[in-house]
Amino acid sequence: MLRYIQRGPIPRAGTVWILSLNGWRLSGDLPMRSGETFSLTVTLPNEQCIKVPEAVVRWSSGQEFAVENMVTERHAHARLQHYVKRQVQ
Repeated sequence: MLRYIQRGPIPRAGTVWILSLNGWRLSGDLPMRSGETFSLTVTLPNEQCIKVPEAVVRWSSGQEFAVENMVTERHAHARLQHYVKRQVQ
């Protein structure tokens, strides 16, 4: 199971249920609203971190929500791409 931490004025944490190169399905300790933007850090099982400087909530239902990655640094994207590729093999 992957975990995430949201940085900002109201720190939040939760679980990553589904991930892709473009977005994530998450559940958290506090509900999110569609349209909210935030940054997050996801810790992979090998302890590497993926930092997403900007993501936007596309839908939410209670404490579950999906985000689209709007900005991802090149090295973080490469790490995520490698992780996803290993999961589908």
